[in-house]
Parts: sequence; structure tokens; C-alpha cells
Amino acid sequence: MPRSHLCATVFVIACAACADERAISVERLNPEYFESAATCVKRINGFRAGLGLPAYERWDGGEACANSQARHDRATEQQHSQFGKCGESAQNACRDYPSIDETIEQCLQDMWDEGPGSDFSTHGRFTNMSATAYTEVACGFAQAPDGTVWAVQNFR
Repeated sequence: MPRSHLCATVFVIACAACADERAISVERLNPEYFESAATCVKRINGFRAGLGLPAYERWDGGEACANSQARHDRATEQQHSQFGKCGESAQNACRDYPSIDETIEQCLQDMWDEGPGSDFSTHGRFTNMSATAYTEVACGFAQAPDGTVWAVQNFR
């Protein structure tokens, strides 16, 4: 997978009011993304378990917002175009994968395979996935009419 398909950003967000925690059911908005988000979190936690790290909690209250970020990224063809909008402290992104399943399987694997290492510019996605500073992750997806998928994983 070309490295251009992967991207990560990390910032400390000091504004707690930036988080959009409205009680909008992701399942009500898009049932297939609800199940995909659960699979995404389970996959990330499977990687973490291999290092003896505690599981991230599923941040389901952030999934509708993460879906919105993925849609915006896809529409603008700019990863991380709305980073911080959901109150996350770090974000990984996948672009132009052929399906949601391939995004969860291959994109997350590609990110995990970057690490470990101390240089964030080359190991940042692994660093976000393996961090102990975060306790939750929300996975968001956007599928284009041609079936390609953009996704984000927001960590807090």
C-alpha cells in the first residue's frame, strides 16, 4: 500500500467545549457503519493485546462526528481536514481503499506495521494506535459512489 494512503496527526486539544457529544445514534444514521466501527475498534484492540496493552474503549458517542470528518475528507480529498472537530487528541486516516472491510483489514495493518519507533513522522500511526495516553477510539467511514472508502480513527 502506498504511504500516500496513510496519514496521522496528533495535537493536544485544550478546548473541552470543542467536543460534539450529542446523543445521536450512529446505528440510526448508518447501520453498516455501526457494525464496521465495532469491527474497527476490535481490530485495533487486537493489535494492542499483542503488546500487552489495555484495550481502548469504543467511543461510540464520537462515531457520528468521525463519519462526518471522513465524509469531509473524501469530499475535499484532504486528510485531517477537520481534525479536532470531534474533540480528539490524535487521528489516523485511510483514503481510497476499495471497501470498508479492506480499510479495516489492510489500512489498519499498514499503520500497525509502521512501528515501533520514536520518529513520529514515520511511526505516527502506530504510535497513535499503541498509545497509553488515550483510552478511547472512534472509527468513522465515508464511502464514495464508486465504492472507495475514506476513514478516520479518532483517539482521546
